[in-house]
Amino acid sequence: MNYEESLQFIHSTYKFGSKLGLQNITKLTELLGNPQDSYKIIHVAGTNGKGSTSNMIHDVLMSSGYKTGLFISPFLEEFSERIQTNKKHIDHDSLARITSLVKEKIDIMLKEGFNHPTEFEVVTAIGFKYFQEQSIDFLVLEVGLGGRYDATNVVKNTLVSVITSISYDHMEYLGGTLEKIAFEKAGIIKENSSVVIYPQAENIVDEIEHVAKEKNATVYYTQMDNIQKISGNLTNQWFKYLKTDVFNLPEVKINFLGEHQLYNALTALRTLEIIKDYGYDITEESIKKGLNDCRFAGRFEILKENPVIVLDGGHNINGIEYFSKAVKENFKNNKIILFFGMLKDKNPEDVLPYILPLCKKIYTLTPNNQRAMSSVDLAELIKKHSDIDVTPLINYEEIIPTLQNINKDEYVAFVGSLYMIGDVRTLLKSNGFIKNKEQ
Repeated sequence: MNYEESLQFIHSTYKFGSKLGLQNITKLTELLGNPQDSYKIIHVAGTNGKGSTSNMIHDVLMSSGYKTGLFISPFLEEFSERIQTNKKHIDHDSLARITSLVKEKIDIMLKEGFNHPTEFEVVTAIGFKYFQEQSIDFLVLEVGLGGRYDATNVVKNTLVSVITSISYDHMEYLGGTLEKIAFEKAGIIKENSSVVIYPQAENIVDEIEHVAKEKNATVYYTQMDNIQKISGNLTNQWFKYLKTDVFNLPEVKINFLGEHQLYNALTALRTLEIIKDYGYDITEESIKKGLNDCRFAGRFEILKENPVIVLDGGHNINGIEYFSKAVKENFKNNKIILFFGMLKDKNPEDVLPYILPLCKKIYTLTPNNQRAMSSVDLAELIKKHSDIDVTPLINYEEIIPTLQNINKDEYVAFVGSLYMIGDVRTLLKSNGFIKNKEQ
């Protein structure tokens, strides 16, 4: 099996759906020798902010001298983004070889009467095996869906569990209330372990506390008033960490915009404090370097400044709310030209009150996903709620001439489904619209 064949095999397993439960992944990892037991794991669940928080923790651990794996989903532009070690994506040869091995184990499972693993279970198993081969010290492991029955929760022990911002999403799987969703996310908490909670509503925290108490796990809280913004511009913001009993951080720079990213950084720092308390060597210098170097494409990412072009994968109501706040904070009173695309099951109509007041012109796009709302249908939906000029684009190639005719003093935003944001980022990069090709 070569690289292309391995991707074809992985993606062909989508037909087995998204089944919550640990029986299949448990069997598959057992056949692989339980590679996930070979390293220390920081397990990250939540509705929003998982990727940003995971990347921050990863980059600080790496800058502290530890070989660190990162497992995230979904990928933005290339599949290999999902499985990284010290910021290097899994190489093609390793992916092909390990996928062949995983397929051999799946054949054994099928002969023994097990169901075929889902696509996410297959990718998770590949990642675990690759990280074992890389002899990593830590794995920052992002949950795919939920927590309790997510394939990543096959891990038996975690150094720290992290619960980021929780809001309504995937309710068909996780339940129709925030308490039920919080319960599912808190399912990653292990017996006698530690859990860090992003600052959020009391009813959500109460549910996580309840699960932690049943697991005899210690809860570590984050306080909003422990972080203070110093300054910011269109690409960075600086803050002071006011909790000084472990780290002394009077000024830290992050390459993320928006108030919510300050709280993601706060959550990452609280997690790093716990890891340091466990005896690992994390210094103020490694924190500042790690956060200064950390970037995460497609999360209020400024690609260009004349005109301003931003990409943001705000794909649900919570993400769109964060996007709206970031626009108001960073673009002041300037109305934006919006390129917008969402999946139907993310309830596009519910996000319109947050996004329409920001816009003076809207172009709609169709994300490359079976669950996508078409650009035409999305445009019609917007017209029901606003008299803003809306134009549906039939294909992504129409974006380039549209951007070329926009004045240099305009503010342009691409927001919505990560499937759309990834394709748009690739398109803009290939047409010279990216400000820094290293990002």
